[in-house]
Amino acid sequence: MPKTVLVAEDEPVVARGLRHALEFHGLRVEVAEDGLAALEAVRTGRPDLLVLDIMLPGLDGFEVCSRLRAEGNHIPTLMLTARAEEADRVRGLETGADDYVVKPFSIREVVARVDALFRRLDFDRGAPATIRIGAAEVDFQAMTVRRDGEDPTPFPEKEAGILRYLLEHPDRAVTRDELLLNVWHYPVAGIETRTVDNYIVRLRARIEPDPRKPEIVVTVRGRGYRLGEDAR
Repeated sequence: MPKTVLVAEDEPVVARGLRHALEFHGLRVEVAEDGLAALEAVRTGRPDLLVLDIMLPGLDGFEVCSRLRAEGNHIPTLMLTARAEEADRVRGLETGADDYVVKPFSIREVVARVDALFRRLDFDRGAPATIRIGAAEVDFQAMTVRRDGEDPTPFPEKEAGILRYLLEHPDRAVTRDELLLNVWHYPVAGIETRTVDNYIVRLRARIEPDPRKPEIVVTVRGRGYRLGEDAR
């Protein structure tokens, strides 16, 4: 049975374009034209994913997402926004959105982001909550990491996100730009790639038997990073 995407968008041309593109990729699509309709459609129709415009009549996207999360509904949510300012992006993520796209966007980008969210959802459903990797035991639900013989310590969101993304793509190198888009949710121009390298160093310190000689998160010169053979 095809997965269902609810598109909450009040601009008919945009909604129609998204519907056609997502249906072409084998998804079932429903459309809500305002915030209250979107809220009700998620509550009663139980779609698998929500594409949510921020500037909706009735209730805006921030409020729709906030209410759903307050009700314990964690439907994967991709926000569409014409607001490129960092504060608005952060607000969207803080209300519980999983990703965002800034208008004007290409339909192909939205489809790619939807596909990435579904892959993440499938990974979360299929993967155990706790995994053993390198010198550490990682709990993605509790967001903790424990090295041999030590008490669990908090596993920061970005480091966990990098590891999760590498686990989702075990058979290839992932680029720094990919990590910026999928872990930081920033456009590539929004943050320096050196930041990724710094977080990789921190991640290695938590999970590698010897962070100076990484075997779990391996550098691929000229490309980015991949999982080592023993971590796949």
